[in-house]
Amino acid sequence: MSQFLDRPIFRLVGQVASERGVRAFVIGGYVRDCLLGRACNDIDIVVEGSGIDFAAAVGQKCGKQAAYFPSFGTAMLKYHGDEIEFVGARKESYRRESRKPIVENGTLEDDQLRRDFTINAMAFSLMPGSFGELVDPFGGVRDLAAGIIRTPLDPDTTYSDDPLRMLRAVRFAAKLSTPEQEFKIVPESMESMRRMAGRLSILSVERITEELTKMMATPRPSMAFRLMDEGCLLECILPELTALKGVETVDGRGHKDNFAHTLAVLDNVAEVSDSVPLRWAALLHDIGKAACKRYDPALGWTFHGHDVVGSKMVPGIFNRLRMSQDEGKFVKKMVWLHMRPISLVDDEVTDSAVRRLLFDAGDDIESLMILCNADITSKNPAKVARIKSNFELVKRKMAVVEEKDRIRNFKNPITGEYVMQVYGIPPCQEIGQLKDMVKEAILDGAIGNNFEEADAFMRLKAPELGLHEK
Repeated sequence: MSQFLDRPIFRLVGQVASERGVRAFVIGGYVRDCLLGRACNDIDIVVEGSGIDFAAAVGQKCGKQAAYFPSFGTAMLKYHGDEIEFVGARKESYRRESRKPIVENGTLEDDQLRRDFTINAMAFSLMPGSFGELVDPFGGVRDLAAGIIRTPLDPDTTYSDDPLRMLRAVRFAAKLSTPEQEFKIVPESMESMRRMAGRLSILSVERITEELTKMMATPRPSMAFRLMDEGCLLECILPELTALKGVETVDGRGHKDNFAHTLAVLDNVAEVSDSVPLRWAALLHDIGKAACKRYDPALGWTFHGHDVVGSKMVPGIFNRLRMSQDEGKFVKKMVWLHMRPISLVDDEVTDSAVRRLLFDAGDDIESLMILCNADITSKNPAKVARIKSNFELVKRKMAVVEEKDRIRNFKNPITGEYVMQVYGIPPCQEIGQLKDMVKEAILDGAIGNNFEEADAFMRLKAPELGLHEK
């Protein structure tokens, strides 16, 4: 395995280990990714002894200053583009009410026992006499080859001690899967998750959200949400999503499974965009359907208003998960607008409707169109082709209106200061009302988006509000 250890840092670590009479190993994700043929610049070194003292000795030998984190017993060193973290081998025990372990010094074997999964418990020796030898007590190589996520210990123990590992299992399955090989969580682990799902309550919201964000960035994020659902984790984190599951039938008429549809839209977006906020918009775009579902004997199942209801739900979800409020505003806008473009496919649609969409979407119009295209999940090729053709028509209409009226990033030609100057008035509600009249007239196409026409319109409408030029 020495072909994976050709970086200078590994020989330096081996020299220091030999000089200090201790054992040192590279462990965890670097080893796993090497065996999978994936690039990795995050390197974890475990040493039997003080990780901080050992890092200081390595730093002195290579002329680099390590950063020390005494409360965690770790140190970080940057060398030749790699980030190397040093930690002393340890064994851990847990109290039921906390995922914070009680830590004691230990051996490599102790350290491997505390690891989350067999594929993350493998280590390469860095000592000169055994340099490059693989230490794999739990069959991690075998599990990598089989595409298996499995815990070294009984999964109930592993997940009860640190329930974040349940989310990590899901994340690794999604992250490591490829078109050629899908990683699976072993059945006994899935069963354990269902038993231990309630233990998520001891985790901080921030740690849960960090894992969700990493899942969302994987090539096929739907896999993570399906696995969380199968493990009864999703209902503890995003019950609004699990409320979309299932198909109800009345008089022989059913509707599509909105949960399955949502995950299909999420993957469609992921195929064309790396934007995590846009992927969140895909995940939440139909979140209001559970509340808006109605059966009409004449129309069948309807979800009228789910775009508006869903957009109002987004801030609460983002607050609960303590996510970025700026990203939350973007997602709210996407959920609110995602039905609008499809309503513009009629040849006779007015320029006013197009202007209002461009005004409401602003610079996010391209993201909105990606989401709308991703929302096409029909299995009927003719229907898909027709809808996509309609969207191309919408794009052409938007391009024509934008070129003519410059509505995107709209700025009202009439400012409050100008109104106060013309009419000699202090700040008051009439100023906002007059500016709104001008804006609506521009969006309706009654006047052009320029100062001259806006000024003339303002002077025409001002007397209706009791404003007269000074």
